[in-house]
Amino acid sequence: MTGTRRPAPAIRLAGAELGWVLVNSGILLVDKPQGITSHDVVSRVRKAAGTRKVGHAGTLDPMATGLLVTGINSSTRLLTFLVGLDKTYAATIRLGVSTASDDADGEVVTVTDASSVDEPSLLRGIEALTGDILQVPTTVSAIKVDGKRAYALAREGVEVELTARPVTVTRFELLARRDVVVDGSAVVDLDVIVDCTSGTYVRALARDLGGGLGVGGHLTALRRTRIGPFDVADAAELEGVDVAAHLLPPSGVARRLFDVFEMTAQQTIDLGHGKKLPVVRSDDPGPIAAITPDGRLAGLVSVTRGIVRPIVNFPTDEVSS
Repeated sequence: MTGTRRPAPAIRLAGAELGWVLVNSGILLVDKPQGITSHDVVSRVRKAAGTRKVGHAGTLDPMATGLLVTGINSSTRLLTFLVGLDKTYAATIRLGVSTASDDADGEVVTVTDASSVDEPSLLRGIEALTGDILQVPTTVSAIKVDGKRAYALAREGVEVELTARPVTVTRFELLARRDVVVDGSAVVDLDVIVDCTSGTYVRALARDLGGGLGVGGHLTALRRTRIGPFDVADAAELEGVDVAAHLLPPSGVARRLFDVFEMTAQQTIDLGHGKKLPVVRSDDPGPIAAITPDGRLAGLVSVTRGIVRPIVNFPTDEVSS
């Protein structure tokens, strides 16, 4: 029928004790294990959820572990608004060794005795990399240069020069220091916590800290523990993940991220038909979560001159059973 919107197809999952469960859309927090790519995680979630429409917000390198936010079906539309959230990382930096990729997966470039690095110099180096800084991303990154990923160009032997970008490191805290000998060389391992804006490379912090101290440095471990309001403690293990049991409804996610516009039944109908919604509300570019009387996310909207305008609409496909 003309003007009738078909609901998104449901995913049918075998719940452990619930029998068959219908899952249409939602956000799934995954604790990514080491040694696989973020795309590998998406592939496994697709298989577990029985749908091709799965995406993620914010890539993690194969070496890294921790929180990866994935979206299923129409909730992939929310991922755009999750990518830019601030993040927290737990990391280990090794001073005295620099690598081509600024992490443990790269070829060793230089080895320098780091035993002379004293505590005051170390703390000054950390302080210099805290706050609003200009950071040159690591060469082996997903940044595009002339239409190609920097890491792909590096693998081809092309010398890549990336431009420094403004980032903010709100916390760069030293938790522990260990002076150790590795392969006959005196190195220093640092356990740190980093709070930073999206687009910050912790690998580059390791590189720049070691470079500033004159001994080189790289990342040996990285774990993302937070993205915005989402914590890795609430994430599901990827192996044998029960998607239905861990899926967060889009309305709940939107309420945690945005201001809320609680709609009446008539406003819900009108918004679905693309009509203008006059409201007594200050102008707000949004996103504002438009929530229906029964608690579903109808869309993300803005308010201009007392009129609600859609940014993105969502099908009525919350989690159901």
